[in-house]
Amino acid sequence: MDLCIIGSGYVGLVSGACFAEVGHHVVCVDNDQRKVEMLQAGKIPIYEPGLEDLVHRNVASKRLRFTNSIEDGVDNSEVIFIAVPTPPQTDGSVDLTYIEKVAREIAGVLKPGAYRVIVDKSTVPVKTGERVEATIKRYNKDAEFAVVSNPEFLREGCAVPDLMNPDRVVIGSSSNRATDLMKRVYEPFKAPILVTDVNSAELIKHAANSFLSLKISYINAVAAICEASGADVEMVADGIGMDKRIGRNFLNAGIGYGGSCFPKDVKAFIAIARQLGTPFALLEEVEEINAMQLTRFIDKIRESLWVLKDKKLAVWGMTFKPDTDDVRNSVAIELINRLAAEGAHVTAYDPKGAEKAVEWKLIDPTKVTLAATPLEAVAGAEALIIATEWHEFANQDFAAVNASMHTPLVFDGRNLFDPSTMREFGFTYHAVGRPAPAR
Repeated sequence: MDLCIIGSGYVGLVSGACFAEVGHHVVCVDNDQRKVEMLQAGKIPIYEPGLEDLVHRNVASKRLRFTNSIEDGVDNSEVIFIAVPTPPQTDGSVDLTYIEKVAREIAGVLKPGAYRVIVDKSTVPVKTGERVEATIKRYNKDAEFAVVSNPEFLREGCAVPDLMNPDRVVIGSSSNRATDLMKRVYEPFKAPILVTDVNSAELIKHAANSFLSLKISYINAVAAICEASGADVEMVADGIGMDKRIGRNFLNAGIGYGGSCFPKDVKAFIAIARQLGTPFALLEEVEEINAMQLTRFIDKIRESLWVLKDKKLAVWGMTFKPDTDDVRNSVAIELINRLAAEGAHVTAYDPKGAEKAVEWKLIDPTKVTLAATPLEAVAGAEALIIATEWHEFANQDFAAVNASMHTPLVFDGRNLFDPSTMREFGFTYHAVGRPAPAR
């Protein structure tokens, strides 16, 4: 099939590359000419495992191309996916400016007699599809089209396998013709397809991400009880997760969830519920627990070091999760900035995210030193703090790490290490929701 993806960010670029990989012809449209030229030159603006090879292979096979022309994309495609940003506003609601702008632009280039399916791929509030449809009709009274909701469920760090082997495909549609076209798009993926109305499909994404956020906050609340009682949250989570009704995924205690999806989607769902007159107090508590988790962790560091001012601290991890270069809404970045604000001398290392943290001005390089290696970061440090659970960190030479540090003190915000192993290497080891080291 001939497909168009408007927006070449994490969702749009991965979706376009994977659609091309299964045989569709895809044109990715972006209004950032610099990004388009970069992609045309074979340079990938984001880090996602497997994505670069996928893009290069499908560009070479002429199944994938890039342009800044919406007219080009719409004219040459049966199905047009909208995958533009939907950033949060100050009250937590979603800024739909980009969606509305793209809807108007699509309306301006739709030709009479050419049926098109317009797909909301971006995460949007319920009833957005109705607004998109009304907008296109307002600016083009002769167009033949249908609006469909097709939420994405990609996890950064494993987005390619998530799209190539999805748990499910959700198609929200009121048109049998549009539904049939969407089923053809996803036929090569051999995934279960759930067909719903548009409003239900739009709610599914916010409800799913909010539920996963709830699981994370739940286990973090349990972790506080474990610390107070001397229990081990990892063992508790294993016991809970063995129940097939619950499962072990997203029951990992730590310093809280972050990233470009969970914080935004929880806030948006709270705002949506409030606007509909059905306040969602449970999710408001999820946010509160998440915010308190980082504060509790910093309190633990301060309790051990007494005063953070002028202390030399090493932080491993800056991205919000491993296997991505995404530092948006990263709890690790917030941790680094809060330590620096108290006057600590922070040296940070991340395999992929440091450059973007500086480029996007998320850290102040005059207050935070960036290291080229994990071992360089810990040189002379009075404590090592684990902020992101990169696999690389678990495979360090910890005898060398200990020897390089001023004080062999570790605060593991992701429960990455085995406590007994760390203590065998001579570290005083603090984790989240696990028994404190003997004094």
